[in-house]
Amino acid sequence: MKKTLLIIDMLNDFVLKGAPLEVPRAREIIPRIREKINEAYPKDVPVIYICDAHKKDDPEFKVWPVHAVKGTKGAEVVEELKPKDKDYIIYKTTYSGFYKTRLEKLLKRLKIDTLIVTGILTNICVLYTSVDALMRGFNVEIPEGCTAGLNPEDEKFALRQIREILKPRR
Repeated sequence: MKKTLLIIDMLNDFVLKGAPLEVPRAREIIPRIREKINEAYPKDVPVIYICDAHKKDDPEFKVWPVHAVKGTKGAEVVEELKPKDKDYIIYKTTYSGFYKTRLEKLLKRLKIDTLIVTGILTNICVLYTSVDALMRGFNVEIPEGCTAGLNPEDEKFALRQIREILKPRR
């Protein structure tokens, strides 16, 4: 099995106090994600950041407040988890890290079969990226304490869906 670590949307506009789409629990998961990054590097497990990067007039802003506009400070990965030069960054404009991105091509080039998924929001971007991964034949792992949602009920639902429905198939 060849794994990669995905870090989804750990961006200033979601994580910082008072941010437009603040996820208060996001700050709690930073140390656990940092641990996963530190475990990945010595094992040559690639680290891939999946980051919202919207245009100023993105249709998503009819549903959500303006956030993660490409080129702004809010669209940057939080300081504690900044990517290194050897890491990969995939920019997305919707919930799934696969939709209209180069993620699948990158995973195939790296010969990845298992995604270790971390980040936010558990019930939105983490869930939809995980579902899309399964539909494309990848295994999905969600490490304990490495995702955060807007509320505990939605988070529990999404994690249950991922763990019970998206079980490794190989």
